[in-house]
Amino acid sequence: MNVRRLIPSAALAGAVALAATALTACSGAGGGAGDDKGGRLGVTASFYPLQFLAEQIGKDHVKVTGLTKPGVEPHDLEITPRQTSQLGDADVVLYLKTLQPAVDKAIELSGVKNVVDAATLTKLETHSAAGHEGHDHAAEGEGDGHDHGEAGTDPHVWLDPVKYAEIAKGVGAALEKADPSHAADYRKNAGELVAKLGALDTEFKDGLQNTATKTFITTHSAFGYLAERYGLDQEGIAGVDPEAEPSPARMKELQSVAKKDNVTTVFFEALASDKTAKALARDTGLKTDVLDPLEGITDSSQGADYFEVMRSNLKNLQKALGSK
Repeated sequence: MNVRRLIPSAALAGAVALAATALTACSGAGGGAGDDKGGRLGVTASFYPLQFLAEQIGKDHVKVTGLTKPGVEPHDLEITPRQTSQLGDADVVLYLKTLQPAVDKAIELSGVKNVVDAATLTKLETHSAAGHEGHDHAAEGEGDGHDHGEAGTDPHVWLDPVKYAEIAKGVGAALEKADPSHAADYRKNAGELVAKLGALDTEFKDGLQNTATKTFITTHSAFGYLAERYGLDQEGIAGVDPEAEPSPARMKELQSVAKKDNVTTVFFEALASDKTAKALARDTGLKTDVLDPLEGITDSSQGADYFEVMRSNLKNLQKALGSK
């Protein structure tokens, strides 16, 4: 079972103190860490989906720093003194509360003022790992029982283009407020991004409207918003933790689901092991494929940015569900 690594408060407090010392020293030498912004608005984003929004909306007016580096599973992020100093020096910090506990604590300890919680820019919901009509296996002790979000809410809102567009509008408004002299550009860029997300929503809606089955099985139960938006049923192998070991009862249940709902494919993600997906596929005679939760972009991602990966996800879903 994968165990999430949380950073003790004492360690974080030490990181904050060390970062503050480093910043003071740099400032005394003729310039703090913020001087490399080149007159741009300094934005620190906790992980890729928020970093992408800041880059697309801010363009040349912002210098964006991501806390979660490519290839790092966001939930496992450990905060370094350098990253804590970036938080303290940022003009705007974008994060999604409770998705990354270490980030939440670092923000609290850093005292940074201009913080935008993406969870407040759209409505978060609770999704069962077992699809629309299933029960929550994590709540019953299957998988690791690790809840994201407040009261078990699902944080993976960026996988729904409609909700992601709502967050984009909020990020645009935050940049306007922080940098009024470029407000018109932020407004224009946000509008263009929202329009692109609207077009992506239409592609998914049309592409998944007529399929042989509506059920898909995935190692990472990150696709609840996507499934709900487009009338699909997500069946998670082991809840929200992509590397948790499912119970034998859950594996047996999924074999029955696959047969009953004519499932053809078990999906896994690029940033986690495919061992469980392949084991289930082998036991049920199914194929495997990638469904990317877009928590980061790496060389192994099926695309160079949010839109390319989402379109790869759509293509893989259409193939697996038997799109007509």
